[in-house]
Amino acid sequence: MFVAIRIKGRIDISYKNKTTFELLKLRRKFACAIYSETKEIEGMLKRVENYIAYGKIDEKTLKELIIKRGRLTGNKKVDEKLINDKLIKDVTDGKVKLEEKNIKPFFRLNPPRGGFKKSTKKMFPNGILGNNKEKINEFIITML
Repeated sequence: MFVAIRIKGRIDISYKNKTTFELLKLRRKFACAIYSETKEIEGMLKRVENYIAYGKIDEKTLKELIIKRGRLTGNKKVDEKLINDKLIKDVTDGKVKLEEKNIKPFFRLNPPRGGFKKSTKKMFPNGILGNNKEKINEFIITML
C-alpha cells in the first residue's frame, strides 16, 4: 500500500498537476491518502512527486492513522472496535478496501511536531519530497 502526503500548497501548480491532485484526493496541505499499488497510481505519484512525500506504509502505522485520524462517511470518528488486526492485514494485502468498511481513505494531518527534519524543497535523500520508501512511517507518526 502506498501513502502520500501533500507537502506544498496550491500556488503555481500546472493544470495537469492540479487535476492529478484531485484524482489522488490530496486537495490541501498536509492531506494524506492511502492507495493500492498499481501502475496508474505509481505514475500519478511520480507526476506530482515535487509536491508530495510518499512511500509504503506498514500495518502498525496504518492502524494508528485510521484510529487517530480516520473518518466514517458522514464525518463521524472511527470506533476502535471496528479496527482490528485482521482488517488492517486485509487492507494492506489489498483484499479489502477502506471504502467497503465506510472509512474514508484520506486523512487530514497536522504539520510535523518539531518541524521538518530535512528540506521541503529537495528530493528524498536530502529532503522529504518524493519517494521516502520506509521512512514515510516515521514521518506520519510525527504528524498524528
